[in-house]
Amino acid sequence: MLSTQSRACFALAMMWCLVAACARPLNAQPGSVEVTSVVEREVNVGHRVVGSVMPIQSSTVGTAVDGRVMEFLVDLGDAVRKGDPLAKLRTGTLDIELRAAQAELTLRKEELQELKNGSRPEEISEARARMLAAQAIRQNALSNLTRLEQLVKRQAINPTELDDARARSESTSQSLLALQAALSRIESGPRAEQIAQAEARVALQEAQKDLIDDRILKYTIYSPFDGFVTAEHTEVGEWVSNADPVVDVIALEQVEILCNVPAEQAVRLQRGRDIRIEFQELPGEFFTGRIDQVVPIADSRTRTFPVIIRLQNRLKDDGRPLLLAGMLARAVLPTGNRTAMPLVPKDALVLNGSRRYVFIVDPATAANSSPKVRSVPVSLGVSDAGLIQVEGALKAGDVVVVRGNERLKPGQEVSVSATAESDTSVAD
Repeated sequence: MLSTQSRACFALAMMWCLVAACARPLNAQPGSVEVTSVVEREVNVGHRVVGSVMPIQSSTVGTAVDGRVMEFLVDLGDAVRKGDPLAKLRTGTLDIELRAAQAELTLRKEELQELKNGSRPEEISEARARMLAAQAIRQNALSNLTRLEQLVKRQAINPTELDDARARSESTSQSLLALQAALSRIESGPRAEQIAQAEARVALQEAQKDLIDDRILKYTIYSPFDGFVTAEHTEVGEWVSNADPVVDVIALEQVEILCNVPAEQAVRLQRGRDIRIEFQELPGEFFTGRIDQVVPIADSRTRTFPVIIRLQNRLKDDGRPLLLAGMLARAVLPTGNRTAMPLVPKDALVLNGSRRYVFIVDPATAANSSPKVRSVPVSLGVSDAGLIQVEGALKAGDVVVVRGNERLKPGQEVSVSATAESDTSVAD
């Protein structure tokens, strides 16, 4: 539900719109803006501390193998993406091993496929023909044995010839059995155990190839995350050993502000609280971060506690980060006594170099047919639940512009298109 103050602001804005619509000349074209009201509540007075910008991630990327640098692919300051190659080492011997392993793998796969395809029709026909030929030879041997047995009974031949005939008959019978077995084996195809053995040989060779691929992969050094190159530790032609550094990479998509805070202020800080941050080099920019950590151990020399504030970085038109590692930051910590102060949304602030101001909307009067704006210089205090504490010639209930203020000029007529509700809740 809207608060009493917000409802009053909304009604006032609607009245301005109605008055402006009725009284404005046809040739007047006031700027269309969105407004909200200044709120006042108790917030902690801010204390200013200084800190340094630190990358959210920093890594010295090294090599996992020994080798000579064949290509060095980055320069200082280059932007890199996760997985981009940074440098390559020579892999001549490994390339030869890989080709041999690939050829052996192809051979094993073809052997497996040959087993799975089974016997060709030509092989089966050949085996059957040999079996039929052996069958005919055996039949001839049996007939010859029978004839000789009759002759022996009549004592027409020497018994030794009968013994030879019996031996030949037995030999042809065994040959026939062998060829029948061979035909059956060829018709049945390879056994499951043979296929399993061939599959195991393929798997073993694939593992051998993967092992070489993995070794080759280690000869290329990759970026572990999105970031920027900040140091080079080698060049083309240099020999590097296992664990030697190659490049330094830092991530700046988000940054951390490290501040050293006295104990009386550190104990009042809570994780997740909004913190306003300024940079002397960027007077026209506005930054709000959040407390990520209050490290619970003091520096033994200064007796201050490290406080880490995390905030989102921004990119310039050329894709480079606005906040750079090592920059000096000034943070406003809500650690003072609680005092009633006016607050506005950060979108109400207009930054012009070192100047900070807001546009206050004055309602239409008999002399002014439309609402007009005037600029009010302000100084900034703490950030609190999405609002910024300000000091200047404004008070609770004043109506400030939060959309369309970047193109306004003092004294300009405006048309109120919408009214935003200010957050009047009290932060924990």
